[in-house]
Amino acid sequence: MASINAIIFGPTGHVGSAAARTAQQLGAKVALALRDPQKPIPGLTLEQEKAGGFERVQADLTKPETIEAAVRTSGAKRAFIYLAQGSADHMKQTIETLKASGIELVIFLSSMAVQGDIRKIQPKDFIPYAHAQVEISLDEVFGSDGYIALRPAYFATNVQWWTGMVRDGEVKIAYPDTQFDWISPEDIGKVAGMLLVKGIQASEGAEERNAIPLCGPKLVSQRDAVGIFGKVLGKDIKVTELDEKEGVKNMVNNGVPEFVAQTLVKNMGAKVRGEDGPDPFQGETYKKAAANLQKYAGRASSLEEWTEANKDIFGS
Repeated sequence: MASINAIIFGPTGHVGSAAARTAQQLGAKVALALRDPQKPIPGLTLEQEKAGGFERVQADLTKPETIEAAVRTSGAKRAFIYLAQGSADHMKQTIETLKASGIELVIFLSSMAVQGDIRKIQPKDFIPYAHAQVEISLDEVFGSDGYIALRPAYFATNVQWWTGMVRDGEVKIAYPDTQFDWISPEDIGKVAGMLLVKGIQASEGAEERNAIPLCGPKLVSQRDAVGIFGKVLGKDIKVTELDEKEGVKNMVNNGVPEFVAQTLVKNMGAKVRGEDGPDPFQGETYKKAAANLQKYAGRASSLEEWTEANKDIFGS
């Protein structure tokens, strides 16, 4: 079999970096597409890049002309992409450019917020809607044999919203007993890298081979997560419960975009009150998504393991 030639857009992120490293380890030739080609890649020194045959190319997913140049320069046939904010057409032109430039398979980092018929999701539900529009374009441009949408749930790196509070020894949050799966972005990247190399046929055992939900191996409440962070970091961290309004305000004060903070806190409240629709962290939905991570990544990192490996996020 000929060597796989892949291009990773956004390799400076935790998911993209792991996707690049995994694809290369599995034998692919990998191009790293960056807005700023001088930016460092997490987990890769310049010496490792050179030894691994990585190639850096300049590209911006919101600028199709740079995408065409990057793909043609690299000769890539497979691509990893993410949702690029600021695209007026929900990345439709970007996706058409990928196809026209010779890409045959796209792995897209979507969201588990996307549920049900992607064409029925309403604009008011902006997080699932934005991801769903990209999935629709991928289906229309590449067809069912040309793309896989990975739909992870709650990233462990969301703890970056709390780092200042963790350092201060008090985490102030709404609904501290709400559970999340705390999926490791590196594990998501491993799935993406594996699928880039193995191809669409590797997803044929999935319930929907074009859309693979992914969850971390264990549900952990926000309160218990703080306990895990404290234990690994060797410090006592207090949890203070806020009401919805103060919870949103505090998240915004800690650097979370207001629309994200409002959506997250609102959804947590709806779950607590039983007002929400199907909960991805309940029953078979969660079990299947957790099993997918184990299947495609090979293993799934616990929150304890992730925290130990990512102490630098906390400034430790």
